[in-house]
Amino acid sequence: MTLPYFDESHALLRESVRTLREREIEPFINEWEDAEEIPRELYTTMAEAGLLGLSYPEEVGGSACDVFHGIVMTEELMKSASIGLLAGLFSHNIALPPIVALGTPEQKARFVTPVLEGRRIASLGVTEPNAGSDVANIQTSAVRNGDHYVVNGAKTFITSGCRADQLTAVVRTGGEGFGGISLLVIESDTPGYRVAKKLRKMGWAASDTAELVFEDCRVPVENRIGEEGQGFEALMVNFQRERLGLAVMAYAAAEVAFDEALRYARERHAFGRPLTGFQVTRHKLADMKMRVAAAKAFTYQVAARINAGEYPVSEVSMAKNFACEMCDLVVNEAVQIHGGYGYAREFKVERLYRDTRLLSIGGGTNEVMREIIAKFEGF
Repeated sequence: MTLPYFDESHALLRESVRTLREREIEPFINEWEDAEEIPRELYTTMAEAGLLGLSYPEEVGGSACDVFHGIVMTEELMKSASIGLLAGLFSHNIALPPIVALGTPEQKARFVTPVLEGRRIASLGVTEPNAGSDVANIQTSAVRNGDHYVVNGAKTFITSGCRADQLTAVVRTGGEGFGGISLLVIESDTPGYRVAKKLRKMGWAASDTAELVFEDCRVPVENRIGEEGQGFEALMVNFQRERLGLAVMAYAAAEVAFDEALRYARERHAFGRPLTGFQVTRHKLADMKMRVAAAKAFTYQVAARINAGEYPVSEVSMAKNFACEMCDLVVNEAVQIHGGYGYAREFKVERLYRDTRLLSIGGGTNEVMREIIAKFEGF
């Protein structure tokens, strides 16, 4: 059955991404995981295939498409079983949308097009040592001084932060609370900008993650995105796409884990029969399949509303939480079915077990999602 969300263009894209994944990624992904970074050349490869600019306007170097083209790409790339790969390749998808939405033509030419062409790496800088999901408590300061802002502070857990050429930074230009937050693009060669350290993580090994420090960084006023005080609103719109993307990663990762568990259960024998010959295994697999299908269907439904121009904040939070919590359960069961092999690096489920744990934290924790749901549902 063909789902109403997809047409021939989605099928062609899926085949194209599958071919690229099989040729350019899967033969090398274990090497990149061990190196804890992906090669910069891969950005160029992805750009030439038109994948870095998917969902961006044509005037900035993107490709006109809908939300489901992005979902198709994520689903296919997730079959590499490396969330770190996607996080590193597409860190610009949380760094560039505010520039596309609020930036001037000159800012888009400087900060958007080169990234979509694979010539620059872009990151988003929100989280600080003492402020994560509590965005209104951001403390990195940007004080106006003539034609520049003087920026002081620190950011942490910044995806692609070690190698980023530019950072869309959330800074405080005004008083306390949401209204004092603005966005500045800070280029990595700015004096006073430095990578304090590369963070080593449980998972997402293929993406570099940094702690950044700003010490009297002089950033031109022309690098401000939008007006002063517009940062929080732009960030909240950005979060909706990010959270939808995390939901897609979650059910896609769980689907890979299920496929790996089913294959292993059919091949592995115990007490003279395959693991699928035991009711307990079949029931585990049935539950896993059921949960993946439910999360996928709900995420598609929410994506369709976004595609139609709606802004379903509560439902996006529901989709993220539902998919991420389902993913934790399914991946855990996949490891259990593999037994001791599920703990070995050579098996995909081991990497998925480490990588998927962050999905319930990134883009707003499960607890924050529940607060958002409660607020928008009025209870």
